Amino acid sequence: MKLIALPAFTDNYIWLLHNGVDAVVIDPGDAAPALAALDRLQLNLVAILLTHHHADHIGGVPALLPRLQGPVYGPALEVIPEPCIRVRGGEKVQALGLSFEVIDVPGHTSGHIAYFHLPQIGAADGADTDAPVLFCGDTLFIGGCGRLFEGTPTQMHQSLQALAALPGDTRVCCAHEYTLSSLKFARAVEPDNAALARYTHQCEQLRTADQPTVPGRIEDELAINPFLRCTVPAVMNAARSHGASSDQPVDVFTALRQWKNNF
Repeated sequence: MKLIALPAFTDNYIWLLHNGVDAVVIDPGDAAPALAALDRLQLNLVAILLTHHHADHIGGVPALLPRLQGPVYGPALEVIPEPCIRVRGGEKVQALGLSFEVIDVPGHTSGHIAYFHLPQIGAADGADTDAPVLFCGDTLFIGGCGRLFEGTPTQMHQSLQALAALPGDTRVCCAHEYTLSSLKFARAVEPDNAALARYTHQCEQLRTADQPTVPGRIEDELAINPFLRCTVPAVMNAARSHGASSDQPVDVFTALRQWKNNF
């Protein structure tokens, strides 16, 4: 299996997962990068996965439909143009011979979902030998999280906690190159976090070389992402100085998200 981040618009990523013959595209806001990759690699498009209804994630679907030889999957609780198979948390979708668990992650939008594939040890076809992979749309970013356009702080905090509980080696395939700005905020929250300083340096080098900072890994996010560290004393103290009403994790998260909105 090959995993490719296709740049789109100014800072979006469309994800392409393929086995050398067939491909799945995730959140194609623009058809052009996906079509170019399918043509370049001579791949059949067998499924499209959508995480939420925003145009920069679904806008390219109509132009991809003539090439599609399979289903479009999307969130059951959001308005997604037909054709679309509606899925919700706890269900599974099949693509490329792989099984993806659907996870409800409301917050950025009210019905946002993520797709998680956990490899099976000893899979006979050899397809499941890589690390787990998470397609999380605009819920979890490298070093940050999405804005709350429709959901509540409690919903987003719970969604992030669900993603934080995934295996540490899970590849975090988010949909935007927001990493450096997210890490700048993270360092304002935790200026003495050595792991964060090292990670920032690595990402700065990648961007200097015009390379993507994605995918990340859950274990790194647990060490650097303030929105996943709401019970860490330094993060709690920073949140308290920016209006947190208590040290309860949801209150810490709420203060951090408001701080980031105005950062």
